[in-house]
Amino acid sequence: MLIKTLVVGQIETNCYVVTDEATLDCVVIDPGDESNTIMNYLEENKLKCRAVFLTHAHFDHVSAANAVLEETGAPLYICEKELPVVKSGASGRFRLPEDVRYYKDGDEIEISGLKFKVLETPGHTPGGVSLVCGDALFSGDTLFRGSCGRTDLPGGDMRVQLRSLKRLAELPGDYEVYPGHAEASRLSIERVYNPYIRHAIEKM
Repeated sequence: MLIKTLVVGQIETNCYVVTDEATLDCVVIDPGDESNTIMNYLEENKLKCRAVFLTHAHFDHVSAANAVLEETGAPLYICEKELPVVKSGASGRFRLPEDVRYYKDGDEIEISGLKFKVLETPGHTPGGVSLVCGDALFSGDTLFRGSCGRTDLPGGDMRVQLRSLKRLAELPGDYEVYPGHAEASRLSIERVYNPYIRHAIEKM
């Protein structure tokens, strides 16, 4: 498995391209902006996009999604509980495709040699998810290095966010954490040093 981080847009969103190196099939997670940057990476590396996964539907995570879908013909996956965010206008010009696929907590989606498990981690938004693939945890705007996603936007709820952080902290083993913004981390480090996770473990 190869993970490429593309930092896109004015808010510097991490768009991830996760590739099965044996087949060159890949999944694009959170195409937040700069569809040309994303498509150039796919084309230069001869990758075949088999799915687009959204951790949530804020505009900075979805603004290039429609263009990537049109270029690749890949299906879009999103949690159905995130539809109020899309309908609120917080997704900008993004529009759900007619053949959208909804994933939910516990779903396992296999793309070539890549197997993703869906964890619903609401709080930043009602339908936010994290995705586990091997020893990688794609946490969207739920968990950041040393911090967590804001909850003062419509649909946000800090108590719900803390429960989601506790759930991630209680995952067995260790994971490389790939957040929606800023640098990657490890879950073992966040369990010890992230004040929001420590508060969630102690209080929730």
